[in-house]
Amino acid sequence: MAARSAILVTGGSGQIGGAVARLAAAQGIEVWSPGRDALDLTSPDSIRAAVARSPWQSIINCAAYTAVDLAESEPALAHRINAEAPAVIAAECKRYAIPMIHVSTDYVFDGSKAEAYDEHDAVNPIGVYGRSKQQGEAAIRAADTLHAIVRTAWVVSAGENNFLSTMLRLGSERSELSVVGDQIGCPSSADDIAASLLHIAQAQHGRSGTWHFVNSGEASWYALAEHIFAETARRGLPTPRFTPIASVDYLTAAARPANSRLSTEKIGRDFNLFPRPWQEAIDAILAERLGRT
Repeated sequence: MAARSAILVTGGSGQIGGAVARLAAAQGIEVWSPGRDALDLTSPDSIRAAVARSPWQSIINCAAYTAVDLAESEPALAHRINAEAPAVIAAECKRYAIPMIHVSTDYVFDGSKAEAYDEHDAVNPIGVYGRSKQQGEAAIRAADTLHAIVRTAWVVSAGENNFLSTMLRLGSERSELSVVGDQIGCPSSADDIAASLLHIAQAQHGRSGTWHFVNSGEASWYALAEHIFAETARRGLPTPRFTPIASVDYLTAAARPANSRLSTEKIGRDFNLFPRPWQEAIDAILAERLGRT
C-alpha cells in the first residue's frame, strides 16, 4: 500500500467537520472533505468509493443527521446517516486498516444521572436522534476496526445554525426572550473539538475506545445566554431582556436530556487533552463574530 498522508473528513459543511478541515489546512495536513456531490452518506457504494480513493492516514467522521426534532418524523433517514453510514465506513476502515475517528453525542444518554456522564455509563437514548447515534457507535465497535468514538455536546461556533448564532440573531430582533434554564450541559467550541480530533488522529497509536470531549465547566442554556448577552451589552449592541423557563414550557418534538454534562477525565489521561473553560471558548467565538475589542 502507498504511504499514508491525507485525512478523509466527512461532514465538512457542518460545524465540526468544517473546523477540522480549516485547522488541518493551517497545520499543513492534507485533507479531503468531500461535499454531498462526491460523498453520499445514504449510498454504501459512494462511501466505499470515497474510502478506496486513497490510502488515508485516518478517517474522521463528522457527518451526521443532527436535526433532532425533525428526526422524530424522519427516523429512516436519521438511521441511514447516523447508524448505517458509520457501519459502512467502519467496515471499509477494517478492510484497508485505516484508523477511524467518529464524532458522537451526549444524546446517547437519557440525562437522568446527577453527575457528569463518563464513558462507562450505560447508554439510554430518549429520542430518534440519540438512538441512531447510539446504533452508529455500536456498529463501529462491532466492525472490530481501530476506532476512537468521541462524544461531545452543545456545539457552538462562529458560523450559523447553533445556539450562539441564534441568540445573537434573536437578540437583535426582539426585546424579550425566554431561554430554557433547567437543562445543564457543557457548551463546546467546534474549533476546540476539531483540535482534539486532529490530536487523536496523530496520537491514537493503536488504541480503540470511547472518549468524551467538551469544554470544561457547566451551564444551563439560560446561563450561556447570560454570558453571550453580557458581551453584547458590553459592546453596546442590542441586548434583550431574557428570563429562564422550564423545559416543559418549551415543547419540542424530541425530548432533550436534562443533564448533558460529560466527564473529560479519560481523554485527559489517555491523550493529555485538557479542555479550556467554556467561558474562554465562547469569548473567542464572540470575538470572531463581533470583532475584538
